Amino acid sequence: MTPSHTFTGEEPEHLTQAARCQIQVDPLAALRAPGDPPWDVHLTGTVFLDIVFTGLESAPVRGTESWARGMGSSPGGVANMAAALARLGLRTSLAAAFGDDHYGEYCWDALERGEGIDLSASRTVPGWHSPVTVSMAYEGERTMVSHGHEPPAQALLLQEGATAPPPRARAAVASLTPGRSAPWIAQAARAGTRIFADVGWDETGAWDLSGLADLEHCEAFLPNAEEAKRYTGTDCPRLAAHALTEYVPVAVVTLGSDGAYAVDRRTGETAEVPAIEVEALDPTGAGDVFVAGFVTGSLAGWPLADRLAFAGLTAALSVQEFGGSLSAPGWSEIGAWWRRVQSLPGQSPAALRRYEFLEGLVPEELDRPWPLRRAVPTIGFRRSG
Repeated sequence: MTPSHTFTGEEPEHLTQAARCQIQVDPLAALRAPGDPPWDVHLTGTVFLDIVFTGLESAPVRGTESWARGMGSSPGGVANMAAALARLGLRTSLAAAFGDDHYGEYCWDALERGEGIDLSASRTVPGWHSPVTVSMAYEGERTMVSHGHEPPAQALLLQEGATAPPPRARAAVASLTPGRSAPWIAQAARAGTRIFADVGWDETGAWDLSGLADLEHCEAFLPNAEEAKRYTGTDCPRLAAHALTEYVPVAVVTLGSDGAYAVDRRTGETAEVPAIEVEALDPTGAGDVFVAGFVTGSLAGWPLADRLAFAGLTAALSVQEFGGSLSAPGWSEIGAWWRRVQSLPGQSPAALRRYEFLEGLVPEELDRPWPLRRAVPTIGFRRSG
């Protein structure tokens, strides 16, 4: 590992020793300069407690009891992307409301102390219980059941309707909502923050790009294939990606098992990278990890194809572990994968060349075993010592 890729410079005060140990690579080290924003990425949204069941033989059937072979608990929702970004070495700020119950305490502790995520813009809300999602993974898919309530008025400053300016950051990731604008997105863009956006399913069925008012402030838009086709009225996700560049400079369309396709209107680049075949244990949060990988490569100034390949790799590694946020790979896992595939017989030279850009990034020595499961079966264990 060259000195330019080590974690250098003044560390944010919130980083704990545990988080420092996770940061083996700073992908932005060569770009850092005095006067930079204090944060690489700012996020806002809802943190859930995710309870994930895996190893189900089939989908649950009404009136029966199903037993899962595996279970994990971890922070979810926007925490999935926050943890993924932090584990890739980006200085990450999160504004979210946390309940004052045990679930909220666990999520706060896991993100701040465990991952080194700055929560100074977040708040604990007395009397508000944490939102919860139960995710059941089977046959490579998942089914989710969620419960929660809107946070009370005193937490409004944390939400998308807030009027207070967001923290200064190189980038922000926004989840666009059809028919609704989030003032902080325009504020951040005016301050020079690069906005990367995804979108959820349009429950209205309109699929009207004009309803995504904040898209005009975004640098990149990352829908899945079905969303991209519906929003553009095309029957081909690649054509949809090109059509989306009329609205946003960079369009990235995820193609599921076929990988991903991207177009950069500003440079004229196009890129397509196939998916990495892995045995999926739990797909929870894989889309968030993909976005985190793409944002990391974008901030580091990598070519479009490298950004796309890195995003796909991080997402593929994440689905081999329990949970959303806690399955996100760090540089130890990325490095171990790269060393392993190079040593396997019969590897395609062209496929290996696709990931050669990792050679100057991954740690030469791995400080942790791999694969490493991080989500715990339950919460509330007493700390020893």
